[in-house]
Amino acid sequence: MNGGSPIVLNCSKEQTTYHDSRRNTLMIAHRMHQSQEMLTAMLVSCLCIAIGFLATSPGAAAEPPLGEHGFVDADGVKLHYVTRGKGPLLVMIHGFPDYWYSWRHQMPALAEHFQVVAYDQRGYNESDKPEGIEQYRMDKLVADLRAVVRHFGRERATIVGHDWGGAVAWSFAMAHPEMTERLVILNLPHPRGMLRELAHNKGQQAASQYAREFQKPDAARLVAPEGLAFWIREPEARTLYVEAFRKSSIEAMLNYYKANYPREPYQEPEEEFPKIACPVLVIHGLKDPALLSDGLNGTWNWLANELTLVTIPEAGHFVQYDAPQSVTRHLLRWLQE
Repeated sequence: MNGGSPIVLNCSKEQTTYHDSRRNTLMIAHRMHQSQEMLTAMLVSCLCIAIGFLATSPGAAAEPPLGEHGFVDADGVKLHYVTRGKGPLLVMIHGFPDYWYSWRHQMPALAEHFQVVAYDQRGYNESDKPEGIEQYRMDKLVADLRAVVRHFGRERATIVGHDWGGAVAWSFAMAHPEMTERLVILNLPHPRGMLRELAHNKGQQAASQYAREFQKPDAARLVAPEGLAFWIREPEARTLYVEAFRKSSIEAMLNYYKANYPREPYQEPEEEFPKIACPVLVIHGLKDPALLSDGLNGTWNWLANELTLVTIPEAGHFVQYDAPQSVTRHLLRWLQE
């Protein structure tokens, strides 16, 4: 890899350890590395639960007004966004399974100091859903982010990414250091650290079983929109998420894994990654059973600037949701330094 090309980041998905049986369905799927039959059964169970949601879910709901909606043309792919506030540009990128509304707890406070833009990645919610695995390669996702920044007439922006959004953010900062003011990553180790853990850490290998399942050709038929909202506790918000996932393409969501996630046998790369030139803030919920905190070790070796690392012991993978006040406080403090 060289400094001029986007980096293919390898990312995975966690399920927080809530005791609600509906949430446990997908959480357990992460851990089913010993039996393919059991894992498939759990995914089918998730689908059955989804049928129950279909029968009992409330009617259509609307997100509270968090900003102005619009669309970006990213080389022919329409990307939906919500923007709020004035000032330096700050772009927020969600992961899987999620959409722009992931940042609802952070946007109001950040918008007092920045123009905040949260967008739906391709395949999700109101954004276009191009067909084909190749449409979800990391270079395409990085180009989407570049188009968002350019759409607002800016040369540089602070980039905030969670999960697959973190994958895009790491890759964008390596490919476009001239456009990256600051970088914030939530629950996604640096790609070099993730590759190392997949190659040598049996715990991470086991935790990534669900990603290997997602890479199978027929994986999408076992995943329902209703099941993907397992991690949302509030009924009203869950309704919004189910509606967003119904608008999304499950096949497209899983194409992120098919196009970018490493496949066995896992190996450490021989190439050097370009060092991140800007200051970096990493926030990691330690109860993330899919993206283990071991992957954070050595992050400083792949940066050419300052690193601030914040770990939140009681938060899981969706750290901005599990600990919204803490995440917002750390973001504001660090961004205003």
